[in-house]
Amino acid sequence: MTETLISRSVRRLFTGGGAAGLVLLALPPAQAQAQSQEQGQGQRPIARVEITGSNIRRAEAETASSVITVNRADIERSGKSSVSELLQTLAVDNQGSVPTSFGNGFAAGASGISLRGLGTASTLVLLNGRRMAPYGLADDGQKVFSDLNVIPTDAVDRIEILKDGASAIYGSDAIAGVVNIILRRNFTGTTVRGSLGISEEWDGEKQNFAITHGFGDPDKDRYNMLLNFEFKRSNDIWLRDRASRDHIGRIDLRRWGYSALQNLGGTGAITTNNAAGNAINGNVRNPTTLDYYNRGNLDPATGFTRFFPGAACSNFTNHPQGDPGGGCLIDSTLVYNQIQPQQENYSLFGRGTYRITPAIEGYGEVNLYSSKSASSTTPSTVSASVGYPGGPVSNAASLLGAAHPDNPYFGTAARLRYLAGDVGPRVSNIDSFFARLLAGVKGEFIGWDYDTSLLFSRSTVTNERYGQLQRDVTFALLNPADTVNVASALATSPAYAALPPGTFWRIGENAGLNDPGVYAALSPMIRNSAETKIIQGDFKASREFGQLAGGPIGVAVGTEWRREETELDPSTGTERGNVIGLGYSAYRGARNVFALYGEALAPVLPGVEVTGALRFDDFTDVGRSWTPKAGIKWTPSRQFALRGTFAKGFRAPSAAENGVGGLAAFATAEDPLRCALGVTAACDPANIAVITSPNPALSPERSRSYNIGVIWDPLPRTSISVDFWKIKRKNEINQELTDVAIANGNVARDPSTATGIPGDPGAITAVLANYVNSAQTEVRGIDLDARHTLRLPGDWGNLLLDGKLTYLDKWLRTEQDGSSRDFAGTHGNCDVTNCVGTPDYRANLRATWDRADWRVSLNANYRGPLDNVLFKGDPDGCASHYANGDDAPRNCELASFTTFDLVVRWKPQPQWEVFGTVENLFDKTAPLDPLTYGAQAYNPLDYLGAVGRTFSLGARYTF
Repeated sequence: MTETLISRSVRRLFTGGGAAGLVLLALPPAQAQAQSQEQGQGQRPIARVEITGSNIRRAEAETASSVITVNRADIERSGKSSVSELLQTLAVDNQGSVPTSFGNGFAAGASGISLRGLGTASTLVLLNGRRMAPYGLADDGQKVFSDLNVIPTDAVDRIEILKDGASAIYGSDAIAGVVNIILRRNFTGTTVRGSLGISEEWDGEKQNFAITHGFGDPDKDRYNMLLNFEFKRSNDIWLRDRASRDHIGRIDLRRWGYSALQNLGGTGAITTNNAAGNAINGNVRNPTTLDYYNRGNLDPATGFTRFFPGAACSNFTNHPQGDPGGGCLIDSTLVYNQIQPQQENYSLFGRGTYRITPAIEGYGEVNLYSSKSASSTTPSTVSASVGYPGGPVSNAASLLGAAHPDNPYFGTAARLRYLAGDVGPRVSNIDSFFARLLAGVKGEFIGWDYDTSLLFSRSTVTNERYGQLQRDVTFALLNPADTVNVASALATSPAYAALPPGTFWRIGENAGLNDPGVYAALSPMIRNSAETKIIQGDFKASREFGQLAGGPIGVAVGTEWRREETELDPSTGTERGNVIGLGYSAYRGARNVFALYGEALAPVLPGVEVTGALRFDDFTDVGRSWTPKAGIKWTPSRQFALRGTFAKGFRAPSAAENGVGGLAAFATAEDPLRCALGVTAACDPANIAVITSPNPALSPERSRSYNIGVIWDPLPRTSISVDFWKIKRKNEINQELTDVAIANGNVARDPSTATGIPGDPGAITAVLANYVNSAQTEVRGIDLDARHTLRLPGDWGNLLLDGKLTYLDKWLRTEQDGSSRDFAGTHGNCDVTNCVGTPDYRANLRATWDRADWRVSLNANYRGPLDNVLFKGDPDGCASHYANGDDAPRNCELASFTTFDLVVRWKPQPQWEVFGTVENLFDKTAPLDPLTYGAQAYNPLDYLGAVGRTFSLGARYTF
């Protein structure tokens, strides 16, 4: 069968990935060229290959399912230095993906992809067609996912992304689709590659070194051995080093029209009666009037019994002041937070094959990955509330004791709001180690192609934290008369017990008087650890039977058994709510899974093929499931084809959702009750604690997915494909929506924080929620893929134009009570990772000029605008407001964002290749985003717009 334009056009990203390329990619150049010529002359059929989404080996790469293929050339043309960076720029990635730059998230140190915006837990990531142990830390404390960082970039042969449900082929977790990362199978020779990148501000240096060595000819020597080693290092980028980039990194947004009285408006503001932010020098409440005053205030109207001239705000910061409440403002995030954490990792990949007999081949794989990352965020405050499985813990009553020497109301205990700058930033050092071992045999027996293997994979993560305040020690050192917390601190903290009785923690301008032992007691190193493990055995076989009008029937059968184990220990002290401002996350679970599956491909007529698959899974914790899939492809001519698939899917709850443990995290929400009473500060989103409990009664998620596509080659060297898709997911496992829980009164409040406004119930300390099976989620949209190759006159080479667009028409979530919310094109759902929003338009565009030894690519990555509302038609209107009450940003819309990357590759000699990249070529600044919590004042999707223009230069030498 000769290759058609259609089979070349769709299965690639940007400019690569044609069917012939997939077949010939692993062959030596001379052999590949000879085979390609023979195929074009009709002398030899194309070798059969296995395509992601099917276990049936076939000659034609195009199936009824829609698949994107990213080959090695695509990765190089993209200019991205890692698999995770490339995948997260794709148009099919959306809400819920986990960027490595989110150093303060639950899954810090890792990176994950979320196809169709359905979450990392519904996107199955495979390595060479088989599973790998998920990252030890679950995203949002709930969603278990595979870490893309473990993939060695230089060892990647291609990446295949199946965009429709594939539970019938691969089992649970494939509701949104599959990302199959295929590493090199055979390689002979040695390749050394090195690159160095840096930003225009001369920070964020990226180092990358890789060496790949292969030896042995399977045909002559009966074996091949491939080894790849890769080292990567990314230095940190601090927000304070981007102070010149307008709003980037700022929490004080008054210059852009926001108010200092809002939670958005600068740490340290005094907002209203009985409410204030945490100031770097301390805000203290008048015990009589309940009004807060800054410790540096010298006005007798404060009622201070002693004054502290040394506490003047100007002694701590040169940040512009102007808080009408008299607080001391600083831009805490700009001072202490990072755009990019520091990370260093090493990876080793090895693959060996040995031809036991002409029909039997043994193979083995080893993947080892080690990573260290360090992230920093603002110092702890003394009053942040937390939650743990026992309930909410309000720290609003943090007091300076009556005898505390830094208490301006000396003689009377007074509430304190203090940013512990003297303790320093909160730092997380994460070490992770990933291992994957695979041994298998494949071959042919009585007409069947079979493949069987044993797999072991494990991920371990440890997180050491510094700068976190211990609640009981903090309260005891601020107020030694607090006998309850003194007793608790004596019982739990040897460092506190070693201090002289009655020791005070001196604050602000007097912090230099503290003994080092005070800080050892206040913020000792705390840690937690996690481990996930998969042990798997599988067997699959395929063959052809009979002859229909369009060709022989293809059949595949298989079975699989695996053991899944996961355990996350809580960070020290969070199990009793004793770490101020730090959430709780812990879970434990194990299960066995047994599966049987079958698949058939029937070419019923010339140009018409029908496929079907059925899988049976038995989970020891959630029962059994049958999942079918069906597809049809009709190719009436070489220039035109229609395809469609229908699939059912399921996702079994993870140990974080139905195991033993719990979650206490933070989200962003308004307090409509207090807002309606006139408490202005409650009318805009603020961080609140959310306590969520596992639910052993959870049912698996169920889904139905539909895909109808058209492939058309209207002109030579021109191809267009359009796919209409819809996924409907029922019994979706979610945390109860935060704002719904607030509206229903499922909250804990602290009455002591009430203002003088009649009826004020006090601030929310925690929202109480459970994991539940929501009614359903429906997502639908359109994928457009277009490509044109223009042959330039003379010897000027070729110009390739390539574009991919995904339009998300609907992302509708329906709750059990029948209420529904459409997040498409809005800044919701803020209950999931980063609160990045749900863009309805994402696009990847590329123009590549290819001539002789030169290849130059200009890439554009586009994110559409976002309405700054929590969901379409939100009756509360815009989620953020300017100081004058107008919607913010302008028109309540977060502007679209496009970055351009320039990639140049030059091959001066056959062995040498030199390459360079300029990312964010025009140095565009990311639009202001006041709502997200994954970054400060910019959307994490627009990461390059925060960093600015970056450069990289590298070379590859092949022996």
